[in-house]
Amino acid sequence: MSPEQFRQLGKQTVDWIADYLERIAELPVLSQVAPGDVRAQLPAHPPGQGESFDAVLKDLDQVILPGVTHWQHPSFFAYFPANSSGPAVLGELLSAGLGAQGMLWATSPACTELETVVVDWLAELLGLPAHFRTDGPGGGTIEDSASSSTLVALLAALQRARDSGGSAEQTTVYLTSQAHSSVEKAARIAGVDATYLRVVEVDPKTLEMRPDHLATLLAADVAAGLTPAMVCATIGTTSTTAIDPVRRIGEICRRHNVWLHVDAAYAGVAAVCPELRWINDGVAEYADSYCTDPHKWLLTNFDCSVLWVADRAPLVSALSIMPEYLRNTASTAGSVIDYRDWQIPLGRRFRSLKLWLVIRWYGADGLAAHIRAGVDLASQFASWIAADPRFEVLPHHPLGLVCFRPLWPTLAPEQGDAATLGLMERLNASGQLYLTHTRVDGRVVLRFAVGAPSTELRHVQAAWQYIGDQLETALR
Repeated sequence: MSPEQFRQLGKQTVDWIADYLERIAELPVLSQVAPGDVRAQLPAHPPGQGESFDAVLKDLDQVILPGVTHWQHPSFFAYFPANSSGPAVLGELLSAGLGAQGMLWATSPACTELETVVVDWLAELLGLPAHFRTDGPGGGTIEDSASSSTLVALLAALQRARDSGGSAEQTTVYLTSQAHSSVEKAARIAGVDATYLRVVEVDPKTLEMRPDHLATLLAADVAAGLTPAMVCATIGTTSTTAIDPVRRIGEICRRHNVWLHVDAAYAGVAAVCPELRWINDGVAEYADSYCTDPHKWLLTNFDCSVLWVADRAPLVSALSIMPEYLRNTASTAGSVIDYRDWQIPLGRRFRSLKLWLVIRWYGADGLAAHIRAGVDLASQFASWIAADPRFEVLPHHPLGLVCFRPLWPTLAPEQGDAATLGLMERLNASGQLYLTHTRVDGRVVLRFAVGAPSTELRHVQAAWQYIGDQLETALR
């Protein structure tokens, strides 16, 4: 493909994306294809000769697009937002065009240094402590996901525990039933035996970690000669956006010299709004590591998870390996950051470009306005549910997620749960909206997550009307 062909076809591709985003509200939110439909329409073997780009775009429209669930749709209320935006897409394009490999400072200085600036900018926007800045003892980096951020934090915690004279085999990790599944997966990958995972009880009403139970578990393990390595607190759990009491948890961790990792994958970016920075109470004083995902709610397309550490030494010690073919003057002198030492893989993409473009395009005020819009729409939705006797709303919804369930007065609890799941499946199958569910205290509840940049009040109103109509049909 010549530069001139690339220029022409690139414009055609950008036009396709712009047209797609312009008409996305007309498409069914959830893909309507059956398993195997997409594959059946594609050739079983690769082409022998190159094909025209027009043929590719035709298949994109006719074969691929029907098999896409539209995460940027204004009526996508499932999971958590997976925001994208024009600046982020253009940043991704620039990253692909440059094709830079940022494993070492020497392999592309701008790749590393822009990342240090961008993660420092984001820390400032979120009101995070100065020791998370890259010009201090800690620093930040962009990982591919919060799952990787958690794994990297755990490896650093295990390294610090070993460096402190703890047992390498009998290290314990603490989490709650509401913590993301990636915490347990990280422990498995890191070689922590399942018998050394401790599940801390949660408050039955708020679903937040109980510090008193954490203290009991830690004391018992220390008395048994085990080495507590890491406690994972969550700010905005996946099920319900419950917020663990980080300050009280941190005080306990400090007494036992246990690494405190704070998983704020979804909720952390909400702190761009000063009035929402209460969610991070205790982080500055006690968090050894903290992660949040701009690719969820901050207008930056996947993948972009930012991890900060208060002290980078255990992290680098755990992950740094220097083969001869990577040796260079800057690394040997210790005068630069080599981000390969902050992640699992060696290679890394120029991810900071898209976050840089997003922050520069929207600014602090624009980013805060986006978050506030989602919080306001969720609050209105919750008020409608609370005023409707056919439904019950979980009271804790300070951000963009509302958990609720229909009341089935004539059904037993198990039957009611089945009916709620059936209602959700009918709603999703219609293509008009997309919801997911969770369980709270054993009961099925529906999750309504607001956050797509294209979502307006009219979309939330239409969703609420449709949910009510479908419930009435089911009650008949």
